[in-house]
Amino acid sequence: MTKTTNPRIAFIKARWHADIVDRAHEGFTDEATRLIPAAQIDVFDVPGAFEMPLLAKKLAQTGRYDAVVAAAFVVDGGIYRHDFVAGAVVTGLMNVGLETGVPCFSVSLTPHNYQEVDVMTAFFRDHFVKKGREAAEAVRQILSLDAQLAGDERAAVA
Repeated sequence: MTKTTNPRIAFIKARWHADIVDRAHEGFTDEATRLIPAAQIDVFDVPGAFEMPLLAKKLAQTGRYDAVVAAAFVVDGGIYRHDFVAGAVVTGLMNVGLETGVPCFSVSLTPHNYQEVDVMTAFFRDHFVKKGREAAEAVRQILSLDAQLAGDERAAVA
């Protein structure tokens, strides 16, 4: 793993509803630039949310990343599959962190009442920016805590 003072972060984006999901990356990058200015953020695309945990695990196992963030928008397509996908994704990401020691963060939302109309799309586009920013703060906090646990107060991210 790299030093926390120059962290390397993987950001995974699901491509379903990319116009919404990409906003999480924008919010994350904007906030990370402010909170963790020395961070290098590498971006990876996957077809959908279900593919995120496996890629997160592969990235974490490389030893190159201090954190992995994954963003997706899993909606109800009328067959109730979204609940299963969302649960599997979040559990998968959590398991990656537990198995590899590399913290994994989810910016994956599962609204039950999404319709592709302008007002709802605009709401979720804005909401994903906010969630991306919140993820950057969470990464900063965990990297700082990891540095403290390692006994390197100088490496703690402010």
